[in-house]
Amino acid sequence: MTTPHHSTVQLASVLFDLDGTLLDTADDLGAALNHVLSHYNKPTVAAKDYRPIASDGALGLLNLGFGSAIKQYDYEVLRQQFLNYYQENIAVHTCLYPGVAQLLKKLETDNIPWGIITNKPEGLTKLLLPYYPEFANCAVMVGGDTLTKRKPDPEPILHACQQINVDNKQCFYVGDALRDIQAGNSAKMTTFVAKWGYILHNENCQTWQADHIVATPLDLLSFIN
Repeated sequence: MTTPHHSTVQLASVLFDLDGTLLDTADDLGAALNHVLSHYNKPTVAAKDYRPIASDGALGLLNLGFGSAIKQYDYEVLRQQFLNYYQENIAVHTCLYPGVAQLLKKLETDNIPWGIITNKPEGLTKLLLPYYPEFANCAVMVGGDTLTKRKPDPEPILHACQQINVDNKQCFYVGDALRDIQAGNSAKMTTFVAKWGYILHNENCQTWQADHIVATPLDLLSFIN
């Protein structure tokens, strides 16, 4: 974890990625992948292999499972089969990462609004969030298809700031993928790599040019206090 520097800028909001940052959704996404693979009599994928890819959604997971053979199929059909299963089983294994509930409670106690900016489709996100009462006070949510652009473009993050009337330069953005840090940096926010998320073993997040790398959600508390 990097050492917090105490800025004179007042923290206005903390915005988060969802999958791999607030929620561990990998096993439900992996189950959807394996459901599709089984339908086509393909070998299923082990958790150790699909978990690092979970942030890449249906596209990344289907490419992982089918490999080069995916060209033999209608991708849109595969995607719809994946999404249909996932929608019906969206919160079977999904859970908050340890420390997330305490972190969100601290923000709410300090009257710091927080929100979610995800590349997950808005419909799926709206379906998922109500399963977790800890998200009841989410001030803003922007999905991957809410706007015409999505991360790594900064537009969804800037749109969220406008929605809750905060200065983007006074906000934190926390995510577990390079696209999160690129979007946050482009939006001129203070950026944090969520090291607990879906990061490949051979991926060096030190090169992402984030302001900070944090090992657990609770490590963010020292930047908020």
